[in-house]
Amino acid sequence: MIREPHAVPTTVIKPTGEVEYVVDRIFDVGPHGELHNPNRSVFGVSGDLSRRLWEEHAEWWIDGFTDGADPEYEDQIIPLVVSELAGVPEVLDIGTGDGQIARALTATGCTVTGVDPTSAQISVAAQRGGGPRYVQAGAFPLPFGDESFDAALACLVFEHIDDVDGAISEVARVLRPGGKFNFLLNHPLLQTPDSGWIDDHMVEPPEQYWRIGNYLDEAETIEQVELGVHIRFLHRPLSRYLNVLAENGLLLEHMDEPAPPERFLAQAPEYFEAASVPRLLHLRLRKVAR
Repeated sequence: MIREPHAVPTTVIKPTGEVEYVVDRIFDVGPHGELHNPNRSVFGVSGDLSRRLWEEHAEWWIDGFTDGADPEYEDQIIPLVVSELAGVPEVLDIGTGDGQIARALTATGCTVTGVDPTSAQISVAAQRGGGPRYVQAGAFPLPFGDESFDAALACLVFEHIDDVDGAISEVARVLRPGGKFNFLLNHPLLQTPDSGWIDDHMVEPPEQYWRIGNYLDEAETIEQVELGVHIRFLHRPLSRYLNVLAENGLLLEHMDEPAPPERFLAQAPEYFEAASVPRLLHLRLRKVAR
């Protein structure tokens, strides 16, 4: 999902590893998966936290971001992906969710396989039909043979995947030579943790600007994206992604940094400079011989 600009940071506090949330806190995650709060107390985190949170909040995602509900998907993301992949014979949709992108591609003549680790999402995708086939699975390992697909896409998924190296190596493995990988991310620079609008009334006249959080350091956070809804994000700088992509023979052909769509901007007209701050980054990569 695209990180919300007004997300309220939260934290995990139980020392047993069970999840409990406190608003207005954000924890840094240490090298062994421990969480450090602002007072440097340490708490454990279970390894399947992302999956547990997505299972817990699947209904929130499905109701608010699918089936025409979200202007960024309807007006920007789905049209962009369709323009890139329409008619490609065999497409893998990694992190398919309810299958909205998979259905749109199937309507153009693609044969689409969608994978998602969340049972609630896969269940809704199957109910909504539309032609794709669905498999409940994570991104690493992918349950397919070598060189099975002409193209792969991952839309706002890798921000929730721990093993970025393993997952990208799997994309390269299942792609046929010359295959495309369409990779959509929260913009790694402009949507870092702690980014957001600042209304500065200490100057005259007052100014409004977009604050950029810590970009270079990889970070893991659990954020309250809506009251009672907590999602885990993993931030990485763009170089981290591009280098591991290149190491796996996936080379950049094209990059898009689109302005947010008009219907999204209309939801917060008070942020009159929002059109100048991209929320989405799209990379088109090609599998080449190594």
